[in-house]
Amino acid sequence: MTLRSRLYVEIDELYNLACPASPIYYQRDPVQTTKTSVHGAINMLVLAKRVKAKILQASTSEVYGDPEIHPQVETYWGRVNSIGPRSCYDEGKRCAETLFFDYWRQHALRIKVARIFNTYGPRMRSDDGRVVSNFIIQALQNDDITIYGDGLQTRSFSYVDDLIDGLVRLMGSSEVTGPINLGNPAECTMLELAQLIIDLTGSRSAICFRPLPIDDPRQRQPDITRAKTVLNWEPRTPLREGLAKTIAYFNELLSSDGGLKK
Repeated sequence: MTLRSRLYVEIDELYNLACPASPIYYQRDPVQTTKTSVHGAINMLVLAKRVKAKILQASTSEVYGDPEIHPQVETYWGRVNSIGPRSCYDEGKRCAETLFFDYWRQHALRIKVARIFNTYGPRMRSDDGRVVSNFIIQALQNDDITIYGDGLQTRSFSYVDDLIDGLVRLMGSSEVTGPINLGNPAECTMLELAQLIIDLTGSRSAICFRPLPIDDPRQRQPDITRAKTVLNWEPRTPLREGLAKTIAYFNELLSSDGGLKK
């Protein structure tokens, strides 16, 4: 059973978090990535409509594309390449938002749409290709830390516990529909992130540079004014603290008998 198939259950609330978020995985089969976002959204909306459940869509900051305004606010429509290698994910999530709001307007469905910014924490896949897990694994193994581009592009990293708190608050709100940004407004460059991880791990890793992938956003930072105002939410885990917990997880994984091998 996948989200591209119909699901028959009795529920009060539904969180739709389906879709690989790592470029390595969502670009591996881009057609299925789009289907997961679009067909999956339709199937979950049909289910929520049938059982009269509230439904939350885990959307993404990628709907903003490579933004022309900074930080990004929910009223910004985005700047996305609709035919690029990342568009299967970006446009799939944008279309899912469209479907959610059409169901809200047409069927008065109780929807919630969260635009999630870069999230990290323990239990990430070690091979998912995202920057936090990549840097930590490379640092723990004293391998070169690979930065794509000049390292001055920025991201804003939110610890997983903070994100979950935001999602639960959004689902529990009586009036808020969204879309609403959930992320950490503390922005850092890739170079700053790499240097912090080297410091926290005591690594001997050097930093090496590779060409920037096509359509990789140059900056990402959420404006979370709405989340603060209507959900009384903001992230509480500093980057250094969250990274320390994540490093401990991967260090244990590497040290275990079934862990990764160099």
